[in-house]
Amino acid sequence: MQRTEAAIVPPDGSEFMNITTFLFLLTSFAVLTAVVTEAVKKFLDEQHVHYASNIVVLIIALLVGCGGTVLYYISTGIPFTALNITYIPLMGIANWIGAMVGYDKVKQAIEQLR
Repeated sequence: MQRTEAAIVPPDGSEFMNITTFLFLLTSFAVLTAVVTEAVKKFLDEQHVHYASNIVVLIIALLVGCGGTVLYYISTGIPFTALNITYIPLMGIANWIGAMVGYDKVKQAIEQLR
């Protein structure tokens, strides 16, 4: 990569995920993770299955984060380079952390309002 006064310019012909794209995808995945998690928990409750909510959130967040990033790469033509492949599990982990913090804080706020 070359550095110019304005920004770091990638070599010709290469694509990468910038911070704006990362944050947009993370926000989208967080919303999707919350919706899917609530649907799965409701289904499991109806089936009278005992589960650990943190594990459910972990699995869903990793699937949504990693899977969504791969789908984004494929749909936009971003090549699977070593750096871009590194972003895939990082997106899954970031999505999981965001889902855990958001879920716990929202649940705590609702309980305090009761």
